[in-house]
Amino acid sequence: MTIHFPTRGGAGLLAGLALAVAPLLGGHIAGAHAAHTPAAVASPHAQPSLSVRAQTTLNRLEPASGTYFGASLNWADDSAASYDQRLGRQAALFVQFFNFPFADGDLATLDDLIDQCQAQGAMALITLEPNAGLDAVTPQLAADLGDRLAEYNARGVPLFVRFAHEMNGAWYPWSQQPAKYVQAFRTVADAVHSRAPQSAMVWAPNYGGGYPFHGGQYEAQPGTPDFAALDTNRDGKLDQHDDMYAPYYPGDDAVDWVGMSLYHWGDRYPWGKNIVPEPGKFIAQLTGNYNGANGDDRDVPDFYKDYAVGHGKPLAIVETAALYNTTVVGDDELQLKQLWWRQVLDPRIARDYPQIKMINWFESRKFESEVNAVVDWRATGSPRVADAFLQDLAARPFLYAGDWPAQLQ
Repeated sequence: MTIHFPTRGGAGLLAGLALAVAPLLGGHIAGAHAAHTPAAVASPHAQPSLSVRAQTTLNRLEPASGTYFGASLNWADDSAASYDQRLGRQAALFVQFFNFPFADGDLATLDDLIDQCQAQGAMALITLEPNAGLDAVTPQLAADLGDRLAEYNARGVPLFVRFAHEMNGAWYPWSQQPAKYVQAFRTVADAVHSRAPQSAMVWAPNYGGGYPFHGGQYEAQPGTPDFAALDTNRDGKLDQHDDMYAPYYPGDDAVDWVGMSLYHWGDRYPWGKNIVPEPGKFIAQLTGNYNGANGDDRDVPDFYKDYAVGHGKPLAIVETAALYNTTVVGDDELQLKQLWWRQVLDPRIARDYPQIKMINWFESRKFESEVNAVVDWRATGSPRVADAFLQDLAARPFLYAGDWPAQLQ
C-alpha cells in the first residue's frame, strides 16, 4: 500500500493521520533505503510536448508565455526585500497563508504582505484556509474579501487567491466535501471576479498519490452524499481508482489558474531521510506517471493534460522544495536539493509543458511535525547552496517582478 502525506501546508499533517496509517505500512516502516542511487521513474521528456488548447483570451494574470518565479517565505524571520537581495533579482510574487474568515491579526499581516509586495514590485498569492468550515464562507464574507483585494489592486499589487487548497485530502475541515467545496469556491470566485479586476482564483488540489488518505480526521464516510459523489467508478469504495480531482473542480468560469504543490519528501515513508530524488520524479507526479520507491501511482490522472491543457488553464507549482533534515546524516545537502531543483527548473519543462506558468520555492527552515525535526527547505540558506541555485536559476529565463501580462501594464 502506498501512503502519501500532504504537501506543505499551513496546518501540516494531523498527528492522528500518522498514527492511523502506520500499521498499514508493513515492511515500508523498517529499514532505511539501502542504496543512494534512486529508482528510475518515467522519463519526463519521453513523450512529445503537448499542445495548448487554442485560446482567444488569456486567463486572469496569465502571461502569454514564460513562467513567474516566486517564493513562500517564513515571514517570522524573513522578508521580501531580504529574499530579493539574496536572489539578486526581484521575485515575481510572494506566498502567505491566512485563516478565512480572517482571525485576529490576520488583516494587519495581510496589509504588511501587500506593503512588502508593493515595495518590491511583486504580486501576492494568498492561501485562504476556512478552518471554521465551508459553511462559514458566506456571500458577504466573499464580498468583503473582493473589496479588500480591489483596494490592493488599486495600489498596483495583483493577487492570486488559492482558496481551500488540498481539498481532496483528509486533514482539513474543508476536506472531501465536494458539493460544499464547489459552492464555497464559486462564492469566493464570484466576488473576486466582480470586484477585484487584477485578482485571480487558483484551484489547487493535493497530489493524488495515496488518495483518499485513509485515517484522516475528515475522510468521507460510507453512506454519505459526499462518499457517493467521490465514488467516481461506482464500485462502493473510495480508493486510488477513483478520480481524486474531478469531483472538486468548481468550473472553468470560476477557476483562473490550476495549481499543485510538489515536494521531494524523500524516497518513502517514514519521511526524514536525506536522500536524493529519483530522476524524473517531478514531472512523473504531475502527469500521473510516477512508479518509484514510494509505490506505483500510475492510476493518478494526468493533472497537466486534464486541467492545464484540457481546460486551457495556466498551471502554478504553488510550492516546491526538497527535504533536508538538519538532525540526521545522509546525502549531501547541495546534491540533494540541486537534483530536485534541476528537475523543477529544467529549461525543457518550458518547452514541453508551456502551461506551467508559475513556480514558487518554499524558502523556509522550520520544524516539521511529519518528520519531528527541523527541516531546511531553503535554496538560499547558505552561500554554497545559494551560489549553485542562482547559477541554475539563471539558465531558465523566468518572469520576475514587473514582467506582467499586457492586461496589467
